[in-house]
Amino acid sequence: MTAMSEIAPGALSGDASKVDLVIRSLRARHGREKRFRFYGILAIGLAVAMVLLLFGSVLKQGLPAFWQATLSLDINLDPEIINIDPQPVQAAGQSPAEYRQQLTAWQRSLSLVNWNQVIEKAIRAELPADVEITARDVNAIVTSGERFTLRDMILKDPSIIGTNVRLNMLASAHVDNWLKGNIDRNLGDAQQQLSPGARELADDLAERGIITQKFNPGLFLNVDSRSSPASSGLAGAFMGSLYMMLIVILLAVPIGVASAIYLEEFAPTNRLTDIIEVNINNLAAVPSIVFGLLGVAVFINWFHLPLSAPLVGGLVLTLMTLPTIIIATRSTLRAIPPSIRQAALGLGASHTQAIFHHVLPLALPGILTATIIGVAQALGETAPLLLIGMNAFVANIPASPVDPATALPVQIYLWQANENYNFFLSRTNAAIIVLLALMLLLNAIAIFLRQRIQRRW
Repeated sequence: MTAMSEIAPGALSGDASKVDLVIRSLRARHGREKRFRFYGILAIGLAVAMVLLLFGSVLKQGLPAFWQATLSLDINLDPEIINIDPQPVQAAGQSPAEYRQQLTAWQRSLSLVNWNQVIEKAIRAELPADVEITARDVNAIVTSGERFTLRDMILKDPSIIGTNVRLNMLASAHVDNWLKGNIDRNLGDAQQQLSPGARELADDLAERGIITQKFNPGLFLNVDSRSSPASSGLAGAFMGSLYMMLIVILLAVPIGVASAIYLEEFAPTNRLTDIIEVNINNLAAVPSIVFGLLGVAVFINWFHLPLSAPLVGGLVLTLMTLPTIIIATRSTLRAIPPSIRQAALGLGASHTQAIFHHVLPLALPGILTATIIGVAQALGETAPLLLIGMNAFVANIPASPVDPATALPVQIYLWQANENYNFFLSRTNAAIIVLLALMLLLNAIAIFLRQRIQRRW
């Protein structure tokens, strides 16, 4: 009792207040941690929601382009309409030049055949006899490119003249718009893309099952077309992008990785290397359109390389990708523990052996990731390619990196600005889907290879 009586009356209350203060402090800190965790989860959720919204919008608008209005018709290759001489055969003693001239004349006569009449006859055969419709309305149903399909069939095998063939023919872009509901049916005739007769005929053929929505491989196999929009495809742009990516991989990857290894592991620390590092970091932040201006000035105006060629595009994208690969590779090398180098040197390895035999194998997964990131970035670039002329209309698939070509991002840009917006809106989003699929494929390959070659230390 005496000891208890000697304790100051305010001592216990003072200790209790300190405990309460500590408890309140802990509660506040835990509250801040929970709020921070909540804000982090909320930020991630918003980011994922935005990505899903973007992907959902692209998929919703782009997937219909993979299916296109197609007519299934029995085509009668009437010899009275296809009135041409038999295909010439090189006679004995005839020179090759004379035979080529004769064959060219025969092919020219085949091109002059009234293919519209052949297709019109096939469509009218599917209609009741009492239906009255103009030839112009009938010809508006099938895209103009299908005339060349018939011509090429006979060029390949003239013996089919006079027979019936079953063909799937693409409907015109206006018919595809009408049947998919891309055009408001309540608009007046002056605002419609098709005449009243053609619209009625398209609906009738769709009800009869003659026009159906079928998967369109031409989106991947055909080149762009102005005369026949319904048959336009991505083959030319895809090959142009492929050639450019091969050039980027062959040039940017070895140069970028070698530069990063030298700067990080071998270069002396002096003013020159400091200037080089600062400039590399600055180049990584330079807008891509500046590299396009550089490509025009150096590769086209100075070296006189061909305009609108994947070779020039690949060189421009190589310059743009180099800083990204160098910086990412240096970060990967810097992340390797110094003990790896010290252990190799301690066992008698030279500096070069320590780097190439011990450090690089451990850094290879990160270097691979840096490479894929750089290539994927180059794959999606548009601005520098516009400046070197790759936005020109190219009607052929490029056979080599020096042939005129376009690229997937540029093709997206061109289709987005097409005057037939209702039709090319879905086409544009379909091209975006293809581009995103390629980029996701590159990243998937990087992840797979990273898991296969990754080493733990």
